[in-house]
Parts: sequence; C-alpha cells; structure tokens
Amino acid sequence: MEDCDFNINIAVVGIGLIGGSYAMALRALNPKSIIGIDKDRKTLDYALHKGIIDRGYETGGRFLKEIDLVVIALYPKDTVEFVRNNIQNFKMKVLITDTSSVKRDVVNSIDAFLPDGMEFVSGHPMTGRESRGIEFASADIFIKANYIITPSNGNTSRGLKVIDIMARRIGCSNVTYVSPEEHDYAVAFTSQLPHAVAVSLMNSHEESSMDHIALFAGGSFRDATRVAQINSGLWSQLFIMNSDKLVNEIEKFQKTMDRLKTAIMYKNADTMNHIFQNAVRRRKILAKR
Repeated sequence: MEDCDFNINIAVVGIGLIGGSYAMALRALNPKSIIGIDKDRKTLDYALHKGIIDRGYETGGRFLKEIDLVVIALYPKDTVEFVRNNIQNFKMKVLITDTSSVKRDVVNSIDAFLPDGMEFVSGHPMTGRESRGIEFASADIFIKANYIITPSNGNTSRGLKVIDIMARRIGCSNVTYVSPEEHDYAVAFTSQLPHAVAVSLMNSHEESSMDHIALFAGGSFRDATRVAQINSGLWSQLFIMNSDKLVNEIEKFQKTMDRLKTAIMYKNADTMNHIFQNAVRRRKILAKR
C-alpha cells in the first residue's frame, strides 16, 4: 500500500447499503481479499453468495491481524466502539477509515485512544440512497460523488494519500479536505437540514390524508420529500451529535420562511420576486459544481 497498490487485505465493517457498495467498488481495485463484518448472518451469507466479500464474520477478532485497510460503515457511536473493542486485534500500521456523516465527536474520540502505529483517516462519501440494506448496494453510487476527508493531528501524508486515491479510484470526482468542525458545519446545512425539512413536510398533514394528497403530488413534492424515508435510528443519532450546528441552520431556515410568509400575507410581489431571484441565482451556482 506504500505506492497505493491496493493488492492488500481489506475489511469492510457493516455490509449494508454503504458498506456493501464499498466492498463492490473496492473489488475493482484487485485486493488480495475483502473481508465482511456484520452482526447479521443473513447479510453476510448474501454478500458471500454474490461474491461481494470473500469471508464473513459477525464480530471483529484475531483475523484482523491480516487486514491492512479497514473501512467502517456503521453508525458514528458504533464506529468508535468497533475501533475501541478491536485495538488488540488490529495489526500495527493498519489504516482505518469510516463513512460517518458527523466528524467532530468521532475523530476526537478515536484519536484519544488509538495507539501510535495505527492510523484513522476519517472520510465521508457524499452519496447514498433512501433505501437501505445490502440488496440496494452498488459500486455505482460513488460515481461522480464528492468525498470529504477530515484530517487530524494523528494523520500522516501516507494515510491521507491512500484514502484520497481510494476515493478517486472507486469513482468519486472531487476529494475535499476540511477540519472535522468545518465538515459538521457544512453537512448541517447540506444534508441534515434537508432531511429535517423533508420529515417536517411529510408530518405537516395528517396521515389519513396521504392517499388523497398522492393524487396531487408531482415531481417537486416527491423530490422534496424523498429523503423523508429516513433511518430513524441513524438520523436521530446524527441530529443529536451535531445538534448545535443543526439547530442554528433550522433557525436560519425559519427566518427565510418567515420572510417569504410575510411577503405572501401582504401580497408583496416585489419582495417575493427578490426572494425567488436570489434562490435561482444561488441554485445556478450550485449546479455548476
């Protein structure tokens, strides 16, 4: 792996949508082996049957001494606990990365106990689907995706380079380096707020009215609420771990909604046009990226 040759032993922890997609994408890099770790035996059997992994284990263990690169696709708190519980099982010079969509607490926690000679490079592929589970995994979800790396004081140039090249080789088009704190500020707006808005939009009318509303739902409504099909356990944890930044974004959003609400109440077309034009201009900037 010194020259970013991925002819190595890789372990993927959590063989769901993201972990399964990683295993599929990493297969194209011709590793020696891909080991899957997942508490669900049926998931492991499915991954083995489909050739997504070469071996499967329900927990970590001494077999991790063989592993050069560990990719952890678990909830943030479970990511920290997996690393903590397997310190004695990892080989020296192991490189560990994750997929968590909150970084400050994960990075600070792992850096606090990870021994010298082991390295954790935190990463976040900005991709996913509203469906979850190994059945929906695909190497294609990384194609043209953004990938965020959040370096810490414990990182080496070698470790950062390996994860950077890995991200690009599995299909990501942009690799960005930011601090864990900056990452969490950004995803509070670009990821967590849209999920909060989608959930709130779906909950703004009674469940009994959904069949009727479906008759009037077009592309804009379906697009705006797609991510309301939410993994409640995961997103509750993400919202709580990043609550200060997310609450700040919700308050900003409420102010913009209040301004638009006031313009509508008073039939102020000039203000509405100004609000709409600002949104169009900003969306065009985003579309260029």
